[in-house]
Amino acid sequence: MTNIIVWTIIDNKVILTLPPNFKDKKEVTVLIDDLIDIKLTKIEALKIASRDSLFLEDIREIQENFA
Repeated sequence: MTNIIVWTIIDNKVILTLPPNFKDKKEVTVLIDDLIDIKLTKIEALKIASRDSLFLEDIREIQENFA
């Protein structure tokens, strides 16, 4: 069984409350993922690119090619 739940990190710790259907289980695998941080980094890069004249010129050229 796989459940995906996002918990908040406080002081570099996470306290998990398992769902009721895990009551008799002996093991749980925890995957640590920083996708949210990666997405924020990409969003910041896109904001910078949106002001870059060379990037904007490339976009205009691509739009003309597809017109």
